[in-house]
Amino acid sequence: MPVISMFYGVIVLMYYFDNRKHHRPHIHVQYSDEEAVISIPEGDLMEGSLRRAKLKLVQAWIEIHQDELLVDWELAVNGKQVFKIDPLK
Repeated sequence: MPVISMFYGVIVLMYYFDNRKHHRPHIHVQYSDEEAVISIPEGDLMEGSLRRAKLKLVQAWIEIHQDELLVDWELAVNGKQVFKIDPLK
């Protein structure tokens, strides 16, 4: 489960071969004791929970980096090394 970015206490991960359960591009997000699955590029909360303020930050980050995220998604579902993406600043 490679960490692709971290910002404001949020850890963003993308798992390899992770297209079987949700069947669409997504990221896994951890913050404090919360975990969520969020779609790319829509930013929809697909599973779990995340504080509203942190969800808004993640959604803004997804919008800024959606092209890079989709490239990482293609790499990850094919079992290839993903690359880090700049954090939200």
